Amino acid sequence: MALKYLILLLVVVLVFWWLGRRRADAGADAPRPSPPRPDAAARTMVACAHCGLLLPRGEAVQAGAALYCGPAHRALGPRPPEGA
Repeated sequence: MALKYLILLLVVVLVFWWLGRRRADAGADAPRPSPPRPDAAARTMVACAHCGLLLPRGEAVQAGAALYCGPAHRALGPRPPEGA
């Protein structure tokens, strides 16, 4: 009599294990969402007109047509050419 319940319990456990494996396998085949891509302004690198530091376009400080790495270099303006 007890053997009958043990076999029934074993069958129930195997069915749950099999269903769990099917669900896990189905999730592995699903396409994963791609990570968000930064906008074009964040991907474009620009050089500071004063020191030449490269930084993302979105973080640059603009004064007229020139781009700077921060307000301090914007206040100093563009660096004169060397030898001048």
